Amino acid sequence: MKGYEELLERAFEELSKKEIVKRERFEIPEASVMREGARTTIKNFSQIAKALNRNEEHLYKYLVKSLGTAGFIDNGRLILQGKFTKDEVQKEINDYVRIYVLCKECGAPDTEFIKEERVLMVRCLACGAKHPVRNI
Repeated sequence: MKGYEELLERAFEELSKKEIVKRERFEIPEASVMREGARTTIKNFSQIAKALNRNEEHLYKYLVKSLGTAGFIDNGRLILQGKFTKDEVQKEINDYVRIYVLCKECGAPDTEFIKEERVLMVRCLACGAKHPVRNI
């Protein structure tokens, strides 16, 4: 009879790399980007904002400003003027998460916006830390 470790090692060898998935408690949503002529559409914009626990309007303002373009929200989609690749859009979403979602102290995604004396702050619901963020 083979030992547990030996059997486990053999099972991992038989699995393909795609089948082995590391799941974090919080994963940054992947943007579903579609280009139509001179416009770029983020089809899952509402789902991204909901997954980040942020207001669609705030995420919209950040993306439009950081990409240097105009756009509008239409039925859960964000339509941007201009041609952007999925990588460009995803980079901006990742930057948004780093600045406005993750706690600077503990790294937890469980944060919310609060205002203290006209200053926008991110408060961590996990560790209680607060830090100011710039307004968009």
